[in-house]
Amino acid sequence: MTNQKITYTDAIAELEIILAQLEQSSEVNMDLISEKVKRAAFLMDICKKQLHELDVELEKMMSDLD
Repeated sequence: MTNQKITYTDAIAELEIILAQLEQSSEVNMDLISEKVKRAAFLMDICKKQLHELDVELEKMMSDLD
């Protein structure tokens, strides 16, 4: 994994790919499923953090308008 910051859009796109792969797979490979679920959890955490940061920024901007 690189040290580049993953954007919200990229994280969502990758999550959609992971979901599609899991839905289309007919085999039960627990190692692969575990790997994909861990990656999905990592990506969801990134999304939550970025949404929280955006919320804080918006709240600050709104309070500055008052």
